[in-house]
Amino acid sequence: MATGPRYRVPFRRRKEGRTNYRARRALVLSGVPRLVVRLSLKNTLIQIIEAEAIGDKVIVSAHSHELAKSYGWLSTGGNIPAAYLTGLLCGYKALAKGVDKAFLDVGLHIPSKGTRLFAALKGFVDSGVEVPHGDEIFPDDNQLAGQQIADYAGQLSEEPEVYKQKFSVYLKKGLRPEKLPEHFSAVKAKVSSSFNQKVKEKKVEA
Repeated sequence: MATGPRYRVPFRRRKEGRTNYRARRALVLSGVPRLVVRLSLKNTLIQIIEAEAIGDKVIVSAHSHELAKSYGWLSTGGNIPAAYLTGLLCGYKALAKGVDKAFLDVGLHIPSKGTRLFAALKGFVDSGVEVPHGDEIFPDDNQLAGQQIADYAGQLSEEPEVYKQKFSVYLKKGLRPEKLPEHFSAVKAKVSSSFNQKVKEKKVEA
């Protein structure tokens, strides 16, 4: 362990591997809201955050639980399609709050092409919010829709016991994993139409 008169103890969140303060400083000084994506094996959480003197303020938040509760999502909340849909939902919420631009805050994620992080970003950008990015980082359309999951399920269908074990969550909710791309498209349409309906209602009230 380093010692001496010039040694400074790292901030707690840096020691815990939770915050890159150099990257955070640049984002805060930009004055632009941060798009923060937090991923677990089962869920996706996406927030729009502004930095204030007293601490971070969450302007908008979207969780993959909302996909199941409000839009009929039957798959898990931690896969690539769920990340995209949660990003899309968060983007629409951001637009409704007057947020039209954000910077992606990757935190301590290692940016890798085609991951859930960039699936979430793709959904957010598709809502109409501007976020600087390069299109080459996104998963392709088949991955976003879960075609790779459907193909894998098709391969396992000849092994019923393994199939049931691997996709128990899908089957319990009444979704055959081979139908995931179609289900994805239906839920995406629901999310978009719900937002468009709210926009129309606001225009009528105005």
